Amino acid sequence: MAWAGVLVGGSEPGPVYFDAGSGPNVPSATHWSAYDGRARRPRAEALRAVCACGWRGAVEYPLDWGTIGYQPLYAADVDLAGPLADWTAHLSAAREAAVPLPETLAALLGAVAEQLTVTAADALRAAGVLERIAARVGRTAAGALRDDGLSAEFGGHRPRRTTYSKALVLLLTAQDG
Repeated sequence: MAWAGVLVGGSEPGPVYFDAGSGPNVPSATHWSAYDGRARRPRAEALRAVCACGWRGAVEYPLDWGTIGYQPLYAADVDLAGPLADWTAHLSAAREAAVPLPETLAALLGAVAEQLTVTAADALRAAGVLERIAARVGRTAAGALRDDGLSAEFGGHRPRRTTYSKALVLLLTAQDG
């Protein structure tokens, strides 16, 4: 779930790679602060709000390299208020557009979330149990959709914050489980 992305030459660049010596694994990053022009990495020209759902903010926030100088972006006093405000507004709009959970289910999930903050070990065990429950419920829901003739063509019935392709992957994964 990102909230700030960079623009280089008017578009979003691919990941930056870090030279870690020889070997088959080359570390990479897409965090906005990695695009500082050091070590032959691209130099960000502007920031904008981005979201993991694919949404991109329309407003670009130019970076003032005259003020930043040669220091790494993570160490510079970069004003992130604009991209953060745009991303927060996007999340609010997405929450308002989402189909709400039934109140009883939302309350139950809230109570579960509160209990998961007790200890890390308990949280990990509970996460495993929740994962198994989600897989089982997903298979049941996928079967019901298939039986209703909706199968992969259930685009109008997906949660509003889910893209069609993500909903399709969720359905097909649940069917295969």
